[in-house]
Amino acid sequence: MTTKEETRKLNRIKAVLAETGHTGKWLAEQLGKDPATVSKWCTNTSQPDLVTLTEISNIINVNVRELIVSNK
Repeated sequence: MTTKEETRKLNRIKAVLAETGHTGKWLAEQLGKDPATVSKWCTNTSQPDLVTLTEISNIINVNVRELIVSNK
């Protein structure tokens, strides 16, 4: 059984940014998005669409799978 909080953690954007030495503010600038939007993604309050997730993976230069929490 999973808790509500566990089911909300769908992405690893914050972790991958930290691993690659980037910030949410930097990512927002690269994407042309409001830093508050990227902050919501980093806290899993909301999620980027798949096109944006692919764009993030290209900007950070990681496989898109690294940005998604595995369900296994």
